[in-house]
Amino acid sequence: MAEETEARVLVLYTGGTIGMLKTEKGGYAPHPGFLASNLRSQARFHDPASTSVFANSSSVRAFAQWSASRSDSGASTPALAPLPAEDDLRRVRYVVWEYEHLIDSSEIEPADWIRIAEDIERNYTAWDGFLVLHGTDTLAFTASALSFLLEDLGKTVILTGAQIPLSQLFTDATDNLLASLAIAGHYSIPEVVLVFDNAAYRGNRTIKASSEDFHAFQSANLPALATVGIDIEVAWPQVLRPGPRPFHAHKQLCSDVGASLSSPFSLPSVRGVVLESYGAGNAPKRPELLAAFREATERGVVIVNVTQCAKGAVAAIYATGRALAAAGVVPGADMTTECALAKLSYLLSKPDLSPAQVRALIAQPLRGELT
Repeated sequence: MAEETEARVLVLYTGGTIGMLKTEKGGYAPHPGFLASNLRSQARFHDPASTSVFANSSSVRAFAQWSASRSDSGASTPALAPLPAEDDLRRVRYVVWEYEHLIDSSEIEPADWIRIAEDIERNYTAWDGFLVLHGTDTLAFTASALSFLLEDLGKTVILTGAQIPLSQLFTDATDNLLASLAIAGHYSIPEVVLVFDNAAYRGNRTIKASSEDFHAFQSANLPALATVGIDIEVAWPQVLRPGPRPFHAHKQLCSDVGASLSSPFSLPSVRGVVLESYGAGNAPKRPELLAAFREATERGVVIVNVTQCAKGAVAAIYATGRALAAAGVVPGADMTTECALAKLSYLLSKPDLSPAQVRALIAQPLRGELT
């Protein structure tokens, strides 16, 4: 563990737009080594000896002393050690661990989520916080999956990415990276957190809402855990508290789970279905449809009802919603589709849980994923 004056953050770079370069064909693709090299070239990200003007700009006195040391000595680095920081924040040191195969996030698979969880577990005791750099298309899916795989988490795990690569002049990557490193290094938020556009959200509450705007993610049913402005403001009453048990990474997910728009999965191999219903949890009340839900439930399939709406929750206030519940469909409250899929895959991977027990746990908040 790092000394109190210093925080250590392990950065897992899995791929995504944030580290891409323009190809000869005009598109973008990840390139090995580029991200770390780019960060190393910027004083705000890499200044191990605190010798840059950026590191000595915290006050007039700091800059004057830095400037005088350079002009007096003629050296390329100041003769005097830099002044200590004037605030109470620890210095953040980090290492970028670049995955050998950088992937487009649209190709992410459950095996990749398990690999990330295992890498965090292997390095858990050596680092104060973790940052996962990832493509934005499935960032909310990965955040939801990790929130369940990382059991009894006691440290901050942040996921972020960018809409525009770090290689471009105008990019959101710089702010997203700086905010993520600052939060991971300075604050103990023992959750899987998604940081984007100056806000930190509970990861399993997020959805990707825009493919064009810097404000690409939203958490409609839970306010941000932290906001980044002049200061970083943390909503501490909303932050989950770590439990008494030691951290452990669960290393299995059930692959026999899928999502459906108001129709059941009838394949024999399916064990779980996330039903994306209308409004407050409604679906057509056709007898053959309800019979199919009932038959699947009796076969042991766990069906979770979530709303297609970004804001709101499933509530059996209409006859159609009550008919689904009567057919054995479990209300998913205000869980997102991304979260419901991850939670269902996680619970069904536990061999000691029966379908009835999984249905009961679906309705209970395990990681702050539902209200």
